Amino acid sequence: MRKAAVFGSAGQLGLELVKEFRLRGYEVTPFNRANVDITDPKAVESCLTQIDPAVVLNAAAYNQVDLAEADPQAAYSSNALAVRNLAVCCRQLDASLVHFSTDYVFDGMLGRPYVESDPTHPLGAYAVSKLAGELYAQAYVDPLVIRVSGVFGPGGQDTVRGNFVELMTRMARAGQPIRVVEDHVASPTFAPAIASRTADLVERRLTGLYHMAGGVPISWFNWARLIFDSAGLKPEIKPTNEREYRTAARRPKYSALSNSKLESAGIAPMPSLENALEEYWRLRNTK
Repeated sequence: MRKAAVFGSAGQLGLELVKEFRLRGYEVTPFNRANVDITDPKAVESCLTQIDPAVVLNAAAYNQVDLAEADPQAAYSSNALAVRNLAVCCRQLDASLVHFSTDYVFDGMLGRPYVESDPTHPLGAYAVSKLAGELYAQAYVDPLVIRVSGVFGPGGQDTVRGNFVELMTRMARAGQPIRVVEDHVASPTFAPAIASRTADLVERRLTGLYHMAGGVPISWFNWARLIFDSAGLKPEIKPTNEREYRTAARRPKYSALSNSKLESAGIAPMPSLENALEEYWRLRNTK
């Protein structure tokens, strides 16, 4: 039986990767922060040598974008040096490495969905650390690097930081006033769809850099409205903007990703946001 190791297995993407690869007949060993510290190279070598996986999937990340400005070392250790540890070990074991990165490696100034060949320009400590992780992966092995955007999956209701869908519905049901930026655009991505298409790429033995996002550029304000419509909620929601809603870290204003390379490789298109939300509620309610 083929073996796979999933790091970040307690997160909303990691949960789906474990589920998907098990469905495809892999013997999956999940790792999370509680049972292995991936910033420790000896710990990584020990756990991977014991199971000798054919594929290593890294969904672990430090993704507290604003806190990273006050503690850039924490972000760099988890998002960059930890990836180096995994890549070095994969090279030793002749294992395939799948690493997940982010739309934040771009500055958002292009005004159209980014393709893989577009130049990167990270705007803060978190973004720099994620780009460094990509480079470390590529320095030691021939990895599959997948950039995603605004991930949401049903596991978000149980994870510490949740996701945007859970945050919006929680605020709506609490009757809280809701203000969401209308001048930032992304392409929110459904975690189960990421997992299934990642498995497709792995089984085709494809490597390199791929964008895998929701496929439709949408402002966070309009994304919130779509969530409320899908959930049958009618809260009061008002638009705000970057000038009114200041954050410690700069964020790209237009970081939508194009799936054209993914689809050219024969991988199924990502689901529409409407269909993804419908499936999100179904999966969430059957947990």
